[in-house]
Amino acid sequence: MGKKYVYVWNKNRVEGNSKMKDILGGKGANLAEMASLGLPVPPGFTISAEVCKYYWDNNRKFPEDLKSTVEEAMRELENVTGKKFGDNENPLLVSVRSGAAISMPGMMDTILNLGLNDESVEGLAKLTNNERFAWDSYRRFIQMFGDVALGIPHEKFEDALNEVKNKKGVKQDLELDANDLKKVVELYKKLYKEEGKEFPQDPMKQLWIAIEAVFGSWNNPRAIKYRQINEMDKQGLLGTAVNVVAMVFGNMGEDSGTGVAFTRDPNTGEKKYYGEFLTNAQGEDVVAGIRTPKSLDELKNINPKVYNQLLEVMDKLETHFRDMQDIEFTVERGQLYLLQTRNGKRTAAAAVKIAVDMVKEGLINKQEAVMRVKPADIEKLLHPIFDLEELKNAQYIGKGLPASPGAATGKIVFSADDAEKLAKDGEKVILARPETSPEDVGGMNVAEGILTSRGGMTSHAAVVARGMGKTAVVGAEDIVIDLKNKVIKSNGVELKEGDWISIDGNEGKVYAGKIKTVRPEGLAGDISVLLEYADEVSVLGVRANADIPRDAKVAREFGAQGIGLCRTEHMFFGPERINKMRTMIVSKTEEQRRAALEQLLPFQRSDFKGLFEEMEGFSVTIRLLDPPLHEFVPESEEQIKEVAKMIGISEDELRSIVKDLEEFNPMMGHRGVRLAITYPEIAEMQTKAIILAAIDLIKEGKKVQPEIMIPVVGNVKELTILKESIKQIADELIKENNVDLEYKIGTMIEVPRACVVADQIGAEADFFSFGTNDLTQLGLGFSRDDYGKFIGDYIEKGIYEKDPFQQIDREGVGRLIKLALDGGRSTNPKLKVGICGEHGGDPDSIEFAHLVGLDYVSCSPYRVPVARLAAAQAAVNYKRGKTVNY
Repeated sequence: MGKKYVYVWNKNRVEGNSKMKDILGGKGANLAEMASLGLPVPPGFTISAEVCKYYWDNNRKFPEDLKSTVEEAMRELENVTGKKFGDNENPLLVSVRSGAAISMPGMMDTILNLGLNDESVEGLAKLTNNERFAWDSYRRFIQMFGDVALGIPHEKFEDALNEVKNKKGVKQDLELDANDLKKVVELYKKLYKEEGKEFPQDPMKQLWIAIEAVFGSWNNPRAIKYRQINEMDKQGLLGTAVNVVAMVFGNMGEDSGTGVAFTRDPNTGEKKYYGEFLTNAQGEDVVAGIRTPKSLDELKNINPKVYNQLLEVMDKLETHFRDMQDIEFTVERGQLYLLQTRNGKRTAAAAVKIAVDMVKEGLINKQEAVMRVKPADIEKLLHPIFDLEELKNAQYIGKGLPASPGAATGKIVFSADDAEKLAKDGEKVILARPETSPEDVGGMNVAEGILTSRGGMTSHAAVVARGMGKTAVVGAEDIVIDLKNKVIKSNGVELKEGDWISIDGNEGKVYAGKIKTVRPEGLAGDISVLLEYADEVSVLGVRANADIPRDAKVAREFGAQGIGLCRTEHMFFGPERINKMRTMIVSKTEEQRRAALEQLLPFQRSDFKGLFEEMEGFSVTIRLLDPPLHEFVPESEEQIKEVAKMIGISEDELRSIVKDLEEFNPMMGHRGVRLAITYPEIAEMQTKAIILAAIDLIKEGKKVQPEIMIPVVGNVKELTILKESIKQIADELIKENNVDLEYKIGTMIEVPRACVVADQIGAEADFFSFGTNDLTQLGLGFSRDDYGKFIGDYIEKGIYEKDPFQQIDREGVGRLIKLALDGGRSTNPKLKVGICGEHGGDPDSIEFAHLVGLDYVSCSPYRVPVARLAAAQAAVNYKRGKTVNY
């Protein structure tokens, strides 16, 4: 017997289950699972995703025995349903639907009502005594088959349908009778001929064309882009499965319908039933946003029995899967059928609330809760809101449904392509469409927000926007979005393409013009609880990069456990300080330099005291002056004149000094420890300021943990020279003030040579902090200022999977870090080691830090919550000491 490629489910037997998503896809696996639970699922079978892989690996050919296996499964489906595929009197109709292991809503293809032809449509009409239903199903099938399987543009079918509606003077499809729908079918067939296509009358031929179309859709442009956006390709997906399911019909009259239901509110996470329903419709009508659906609550009035049955099913499925479920259902003549269940897409706020609530309800544990929320979701939770003062004067133009939270402002664009082009040029855009389709996913991804005039809370625009964390307002029916003339009209206001518009995804409101957005500060409620869970789970500490007390305060509010990097150079650019710094730079003698530095000492002491106060009880790592001195001198002639006069030297003398300070490659020039070796008085002043600030607070009864970091060390002798000077100054000040103060002296590892001789450096240092920005620059030989010109090509060609300045290059820079870590701890087992480059806020890099055994990561204050969750997820996924996957 050959490899098994087809898995059936029906009332007699079920071959799959929910653990088989890799080969059955999420849809097929969960349909089988629901069937095994005895729920009302239409019978069918799944052609596994392994066939999709075979198809693409073998020049679009199928395995030899697939045809006979599918035909056998079709015969079993006929026996179970009592209908016959291709029969003219009692036809079996099927849907052919995609389904990957990870949900990709709307990205791949679906065909409904397959099996109809010119003869069987008449038989279906007689069998059901409902001619309108039969012809409605037929016109839908011809349209979907032509669009999906044969590539006839969807718009051309819509034009033909509108021609019939306009001729009759109606707006809704529902207002067309059977004779009207027959005319639509005639126009559709005419369209096939105009396009040079043939509509196959043989149902088995229809089936195989549809199966191939679904497998082919795995690599359509929108599916590829969706996988890229969501980083799905590295998850080893085989492809899409194909589900062939006996049709049940929501378009059989007012006692029939279709809908989407969530077991909790996907916007807020609130524990309440949520969804939408359309009478006399098929599923595509809801998700495509063609008709604005009714609230799920209205189903209670239409059919209380079905409504109550649906609620029972929802409770059972959520308890079984232990997660919020997104359920597609159809009601055929008062009978409920379940077409799909999956873990529902949700906003960041909902993800957090659901995770925390389910812990409290006993459905999941804290570790599972931590894994239910993406680190990026935490960042989205800190989404902007409109500035309240500006909002008072904003021009309100309309309201829709608040589909995805946040506040977004941008220039209006009417197509996904235009959105991508403008965003590439750095423009902020709002994508405005009557409704979105899967083809718009690229534009949605780059837009600040999405506005549609049609569709409900479960339409494509709403679901995809929530998944992407994009602000969205949908179904704004009073707002006319005119694609042809590229204008938006509402309440007497007309906005053209390129005009600014602002949308509020929290309230569904739309405003003309540009409104300032602001970020909220601090954490509260469920997000605070979730991050407490994360801190319980993680073993990696999270600190913040902060140079001023305000940033340190934000960092503490976001849960930072100290400061991993304070860049002192930023402190010298204040108006009262910069000229004192310049005076020091132009001084000709050490005595003059020390006099200028003495004037800077009080400022530095105050700076450090403010940081220590905000981080009381936590370590504060202060980096001594790092950049070359040329960064502090004036550049333009106007500045030179002004500065020369202010500090009391001639303009020519200042020009000469500026020229002498110029460097061909400042990044590798006179900076960091090299500056301190040449001008030790700079490091001495900063050391005094650090220690005196700490002493001030100790005398106030506060706990301080200063760490002095020497940058750009590549030779242990550099470190020992500076360390001796720092210790002498610090110890004398501590003794003079008769206080008990512990401090640490360490170095930033950012020079590849330091990684090689880390055993020597580790013997002298109390801590290492990897400056991964410069270590990446020097390790790869990429200039941070110039690499943008070529890195896109490198990523596209697979040379690097990600931008190495955003995600640690594990094979290269990662090995340097591991080499330095092992070397340093070989001579100093107590060596504390962290990362303070931009990688400290990147989840993949945080995972790497956990794997190799670092003590902490440090990142920008607003990334601290992200890092806390990422550190916890790394701890859940991997034990320390696990072999690192380079």
